[in-house]
Amino acid sequence: MIIGIDLGTTNSLAAYYGEDGPRIIPNRLGKHLTPSVVSMDEDEQIYVGETAKERGLLYPGSTASVFKRSMGSTKKFALGKKEFTAEELSSFVLRSLKEDAESYLGEPVTEAVISVPAYFDDKRRKATKRAGELAGLKVERIISEPTAAAIAYGLYEKTRNTKFLVFDLGGGTFDVSILELFENILEVRAVAGDNYLGGEDFTDVLEKLFLQKKKIDPDKLDAKTRGMIHKAAEDCKLGFTDSTCSLFSCILDGKEEQLEITLKEYEEQCEPLLEKIRKPVQRSLSDAHIRLSDIDVIVLVGGATRLPVVKNFIVKLFRKFPDTSVHPDEAVALGAAIQAAMKERNAAVKEVILTDVCSFTLGTEVTIDRGGGRFESGHYCPIIERNTVIPASRTERFYTIRDDQTKLTINILQGESRFAANNLLLGELTVNVPKNRAGEEAVDVTYTYDINSILEVEVKVISTGEVKKQIIKSQENEMTDEEIAERMKELSYLKIHPRDQEENKLLLLRAERMYEESMGDVRRFLDLQIRSFEEILNTRDRGKIEEGREALKEVLKEIEEEEL
Repeated sequence: MIIGIDLGTTNSLAAYYGEDGPRIIPNRLGKHLTPSVVSMDEDEQIYVGETAKERGLLYPGSTASVFKRSMGSTKKFALGKKEFTAEELSSFVLRSLKEDAESYLGEPVTEAVISVPAYFDDKRRKATKRAGELAGLKVERIISEPTAAAIAYGLYEKTRNTKFLVFDLGGGTFDVSILELFENILEVRAVAGDNYLGGEDFTDVLEKLFLQKKKIDPDKLDAKTRGMIHKAAEDCKLGFTDSTCSLFSCILDGKEEQLEITLKEYEEQCEPLLEKIRKPVQRSLSDAHIRLSDIDVIVLVGGATRLPVVKNFIVKLFRKFPDTSVHPDEAVALGAAIQAAMKERNAAVKEVILTDVCSFTLGTEVTIDRGGGRFESGHYCPIIERNTVIPASRTERFYTIRDDQTKLTINILQGESRFAANNLLLGELTVNVPKNRAGEEAVDVTYTYDINSILEVEVKVISTGEVKKQIIKSQENEMTDEEIAERMKELSYLKIHPRDQEENKLLLLRAERMYEESMGDVRRFLDLQIRSFEEILNTRDRGKIEEGREALKEVLKEIEEEEL
């Protein structure tokens, strides 16, 4: 069975293609969204999703979140005494989604189509693929999130040529993509974005505003208190969904602190973030060589697009109302599931040719002649420009710069800076050239970039006909198949918390968090309720546990409603 997965910064989810079309797979708690959060207890038991998120409020030192922003880097996240990379943490999330899918579908899930932001470079895409492999999945394809969303909206089934813009603002990344449909070809015309801009940043704005208004020094707060304030900021942000003002409320040093914030004030504070959104939109239109008025449909993707501050900005920016016919949180996963069905040649799915673009420019380092025998090294020569439709192949000819030069090295780079040092080094390839006068020997360098983000570099020496080729997968943090297998074996010892216990664990964590936030009689009452439920758990009587769980849920619900 092959499924589609949206591996998000804030939340992740999976979908499959069934008899009734694409459907979201509920997780072990019966919910569509699984928070992209991982936590580990003192027994090295791994928690993923809502339970990990709740646990993180009580034990921030053994919990990690928003790690997608560090995908492909060597940054380590500490869970207690152990450290993990972003791709290893992502593998826990993917493994949890895989297990949920197998439980729901009643059959093994071995393959997946996983989505990534359109603006992810090769390094990040390869790290995502490795995360899938560490989770025990064969990753059939890495698909760009805007392309997946376009498929989910059924845009590939439109009968006329259509130009549309996909505005994807998730928890931690922002993409804007311009796509065009003609006949059965869905072509990405241009992509732009920011890998460090998302809903989390809009939460941070409220957190900073609260700390500033209350004259609280963030450096003097411990991690647990900062986590509680961040959660309160999230709740405050959601409060703007159906109101023009929202209450920021949290417990600090046993005292309840409150601040009422208006939507107008919030919008003013978000101006720098909104300006960061504007630039990629303008850049994508420029790269696609089309005007905003040429766009037929605007599609919103990502949970952050539901924020009123973002929605208002979008309407003002595009001067038209966007299409919201598909839930923005679910569009990407549904599109990935449809793509998975296409891979399986499912007869119920209309076959469509998907084209993508190269998100970043690919080129090499060159030395330029400044005249008078003066050469300046360290410059960047683009070979495949960003937003070139892929698969693509481009060739450039380069010449020797010194007499009797015997070697020529091609540094394979990715990026937009005109200086080589500012771009990402993917690898290098060196060829021998015959001794000759400067400029008399030359090589043809051919870059070929395919739909799966694999770059082939070929260097041909013109005078001798010698050819050297190299497949570039990503130089940094590259793992061999053997290393992946060994790491999978290591990670398999870390067991994800049993499914049948997770709902109880989540409920206890929620109750403990509410206990810490409460005072007086409410706190004492909660203590009695928690101890009572713990005693019921010790009986191991499934019927009593279910009754106790429902009773505690009702108690917590009543307390929360009284606080509103």
